[in-house]
Amino acid sequence: MDQAFWHERWRQNQIGFHAEAFNEHLQRHWPALQVVQGETVFVPLCGKSRDILWLMAQGYSVKGVELSSVAVKAFFAENGLSAHECRKENFTVHQLDGLRLFCGDFFQLGFNDVGDVAAVWDRASLVALPPVMRAAYAARMRQLLKPGTRILLVAFDYPQWEMQGPPFSVPTAEVGELYGGWCEVELLATKDVLDDEPHFRQRGLSRMQEQVYKLTVD
Repeated sequence: MDQAFWHERWRQNQIGFHAEAFNEHLQRHWPALQVVQGETVFVPLCGKSRDILWLMAQGYSVKGVELSSVAVKAFFAENGLSAHECRKENFTVHQLDGLRLFCGDFFQLGFNDVGDVAAVWDRASLVALPPVMRAAYAARMRQLLKPGTRILLVAFDYPQWEMQGPPFSVPTAEVGELYGGWCEVELLATKDVLDDEPHFRQRGLSRMQEQVYKLTVD
């Protein structure tokens, strides 16, 4: 799964992963991270997520990274926002008060781009990646985040052979493999979601759970 795949998904508006409503897990479990107002939250592979607006409304600064310029431009246009745009090394950076969106390849980010963040909101980034890319993604996150950073992670658990991702199944054992060596891993909640997501049943799934984790970087 290369960059062309995601550019094409956005170009054709095949973005079933995008949600208009603020994420329920974000609203319910964010307090468990104990992030202080005024601190910075990182949203990787953010698309045009409206969760960015929710985080800003709670008093946080937000940094996001997104590959697709279509997604970034749509975020600002659809929310009636105007940002200053500049070029920084491998990224086009869109900036306004309390928000910086890096348009470019996540794997090109450096610690100086992200290292001052206090927390990470990961709803649709880890689960968007196939297995070999998930290992590289977690390794890069380890390079980017300082000790004490908290991550609120949402993952899916379903029989992978029943459906081709994305989103991919990332069960608890794999979360432990990816993050356990450098984070404290706490499972906050598990929710059966197949009845709420009938399109996944139509794609052949017999079981699907969302699992919410709090990760704390050692």
